[in-house]
Amino acid sequence: MTPDIMTNRSVSLSHLYRYDALALTALVWFLGKFLRYAFPPLFGHFESIYTVSRTTLGTTFSGLMLVYAVMQFPSGVVADRVGSVSVITAGGIVTGFGALVLMMNAPFAALAGAMLLIGAGTGTYKTVAIELLSRIYPSETGRSLGVFDTVGSMAGVAAPAAVVAAMSLPGIFGAPWRTLFLVGGLTALVVGFMFLIRVPRHLEDCSTTGSRDDSSPQFREYIGLFRRPKFSIFVSITILFSFAYNAIVAFLPLYLTEAGGLPPVMSNLLFSSLFVVSLIQLATGEASDRVGIFPLLVGTLAFATVGLAGLVVLSGVAGAVGLGATMVVLGLGAHGYRPVRGAYLMTVLPESIAKGSLGVVRTLLVAAGAVGPAAAGYLSEVSGFRVAFTVLTAALGIATTLTALLWVIE
Repeated sequence: MTPDIMTNRSVSLSHLYRYDALALTALVWFLGKFLRYAFPPLFGHFESIYTVSRTTLGTTFSGLMLVYAVMQFPSGVVADRVGSVSVITAGGIVTGFGALVLMMNAPFAALAGAMLLIGAGTGTYKTVAIELLSRIYPSETGRSLGVFDTVGSMAGVAAPAAVVAAMSLPGIFGAPWRTLFLVGGLTALVVGFMFLIRVPRHLEDCSTTGSRDDSSPQFREYIGLFRRPKFSIFVSITILFSFAYNAIVAFLPLYLTEAGGLPPVMSNLLFSSLFVVSLIQLATGEASDRVGIFPLLVGTLAFATVGLAGLVVLSGVAGAVGLGATMVVLGLGAHGYRPVRGAYLMTVLPESIAKGSLGVVRTLLVAAGAVGPAAAGYLSEVSGFRVAFTVLTAALGIATTLTALLWVIE
């Protein structure tokens, strides 16, 4: 082997080593979202086998998201004190255990309890991971968050397809869908262990693995950020987006079946297409490092609003191709927005309390998002799915308008 070949191979291995922390962090996020996104495609099945209403299912999914929301702030605060790796690893263990609970053939209460465990475990991930990646890759924050969010969003592609595949196969533990959660839970535990082994090595070269200040941040320091009008407006925008997005994700398969008139299998496949376009996050994350954040924030929210409006107008009129096209526009906007939002927050949050501050913000926006499925489920039963999704479109439109206003006064 020549010296040049050896040198090139060494450079290649060094490059891979540099990004293994990003790969593992993104994979942890992917598995957490995979387990969450596996539930909505099963809602129709759950209605039959558990004899529960859509409102009950929406409220249960909201419970998952509320627990997920509640975990944002404490996970950030704990990470400020003991380090990011320990918090994310603990979350992976809880997530994996929650998925394994679903192996049992038990009443609906057990399903709800498992969903809450998965919400608690995955609630430790993103708040801590955003700061972790921005610290390991300080000059590539937008890019790394784009990769992180893209890999996580691909869970939305994999989960519905996995549900369709699993339901066509014999189950190891009773119903086929239980096998899906068995495999997902075991994989989450294995990846969490790999994360614990590999990622701390990258933190040895960083300035800190936790909060190096001997005095612990006080709660008033986190809350004080909301005295800044621009910051509070931006948080309001993210809350509106989260409310609409989580409601859309929770009920889109059923919406496509009932309001769109599509067969359940086609609805689940189109649901996957919403996440296929999440690759846009690589472009918007990279662009935020190069051309600025606000043009991308406004543009992506506008795309999401137009896409959802088209979905409402064309449901029952257009076929799978037309509805699929509107979902692509919706997905481009919704997914493209998220890494840019994260990059913006990391530019305005004080470094000494970054994880805790981000935890406060994410608690609010995820809590609002958790209310979304319950609200959409209720509206769909009393007024129909079209009315419910019209309300969600209005929420995205208001968020777009506020973002444009914030850009003007910035």
